[in-house]
Amino acid sequence: MTILFLFLALFVLMFIGVPIAVSLGLAGSVTIMLFSPDSVRSLAIKLFETSEHYTLLAIPFFLLAGAFMTTGGVARRLIDFANACVGHIRGGLAIGAVLACMLFAALSGSSPATVAAVGSIAIAGMVRSGYPQAFGAGIVCNAGTLGILIPPSVVMVVYAAATETSVGKLFMAGVVPGILLGVVLMTAIYIIAVKKNLPALPRASFREWLSAARKAIWGLLLMVIILGGIYSGMFTPTEAAAVAAVYSGCIALFVYKDMSFRECPKVILESGKLSIMLMFIIANAMLFAHVLTTEQIPQTITAWVIEMGLSPWMFLLVVNIVLLIAGAFMEPSAIILILAPILFPIAVQLGIDPIHLGIIMVVNMEIGLITPPVGLNLFVTSAVTGMPVSAVIRAAMPWLMMLIGFLVIITYIPAVSLALPNWLGMS
Repeated sequence: MTILFLFLALFVLMFIGVPIAVSLGLAGSVTIMLFSPDSVRSLAIKLFETSEHYTLLAIPFFLLAGAFMTTGGVARRLIDFANACVGHIRGGLAIGAVLACMLFAALSGSSPATVAAVGSIAIAGMVRSGYPQAFGAGIVCNAGTLGILIPPSVVMVVYAAATETSVGKLFMAGVVPGILLGVVLMTAIYIIAVKKNLPALPRASFREWLSAARKAIWGLLLMVIILGGIYSGMFTPTEAAAVAAVYSGCIALFVYKDMSFRECPKVILESGKLSIMLMFIIANAMLFAHVLTTEQIPQTITAWVIEMGLSPWMFLLVVNIVLLIAGAFMEPSAIILILAPILFPIAVQLGIDPIHLGIIMVVNMEIGLITPPVGLNLFVTSAVTGMPVSAVIRAAMPWLMMLIGFLVIITYIPAVSLALPNWLGMS
């Protein structure tokens, strides 16, 4: 009865247009008032506990680092470097855009930020060189999803906080799938480019390549600082995020000088707004998860699934279907905070690695970002290109099929995600 009321209240509130964060908080609060012996004061305590969760502190810092990098012209230099590397290949500008998305994803931790930063420059460049605008928009919209798969990733931080798994191990587990997806997209672009005879840039000389690399090096160094710092044990992922934010600000202000001190408050304010919005969703989703836990809902569902005799592969198939449906309607962090506490104990019981489950959930969230009606990347691409959202959806759909194929590989070949963290001996 409690389970039914909790989820019914959530879906009814969302259906009538109540913002998702408020829907989560209200559904949880009303359920506790009506069905639980818990005091309403426990809600206030839970909200406060969420706000001081150490792992979640990484989120505002990564968002601030991404804001400095986006405003400070780092994206433009990364695109120039990517074009110098692969621009001479048939369809090189589009392949360069994917490579630039991969590089920027390793700095920002956010998919919409990756699409906004790379798309605003790369798509216009492709159109000028003779590529169809829809082709460029479809590529960047999909490649931008790498923002939450290649570490550092805000969504991975949320999953780690919800399930108390290692952020560092999750980050490492995202490296190989992120690179693999980038390579798959590039290969598909090359095949299409050869068939359609799309243009290629002149081959960059070694001096031009060196010049592009030198200009991009400060941005590329941030990857080394974040990941190197975490895996050398120099600092935790949360401390790495703080270092990244300070470093990004210094690069934008003092090295590249693309940003003036006058613009600083605006950038900090924008990333602050985004952080507050995300943290408000997370706080309410944690409240919802708290109700699930106190009412023993995950344990009940786990027992039910075990009784049904679902094998691990069947369970993962069900997980993917549920997450793909949820991803079309909800924000990634909220989905993870609602479903991870339910799916996590079942996965552990069935012998599925929690880190593997985390990567499966992140790849599903990637697909959700480009699935209508609420796919955030679709709206960002539309804003960047000026194309109607319906046109962006049509442009992104062929590539979406590729992402679903990639999801099947990630789901049923755990080694793709787990080989690197296991090889590094991460416990």
